[in-house]
Amino acid sequence: MAGDDLIELKFRLFDGTDIGPNKYDPSTTVASLKEAILARWPQEIAPKTINDVKLINAGKILENTWTITESRVPVCELPGGVITMHVVVRPPMLDKNNERPLAKDPKTNRCACTIL
Repeated sequence: MAGDDLIELKFRLFDGTDIGPNKYDPSTTVASLKEAILARWPQEIAPKTINDVKLINAGKILENTWTITESRVPVCELPGGVITMHVVVRPPMLDKNNERPLAKDPKTNRCACTIL
């Protein structure tokens, strides 16, 4: 495969930092991209699984089974340019009975206000 066939991508995290740019084969799946992102994610705030991460390209949320070729929007791209995909972390799941975030230790998420 020629190096010209590779697609250059970078991933913008929610805090404004970037992962990449790196070159990927057009047949690479979105799930594989997410695994690569998790491997390079800053450790103090890393999501646990690829299902906790969403990739967005040109306003479209990309499905894990799609390839890079299927998820590209050629109108928005410049030839030879770097494609920036935005990375969003899914918020924690809510407890459906109490409408509060699920927590392993309920004492860690306590907050108290005192009005004098």
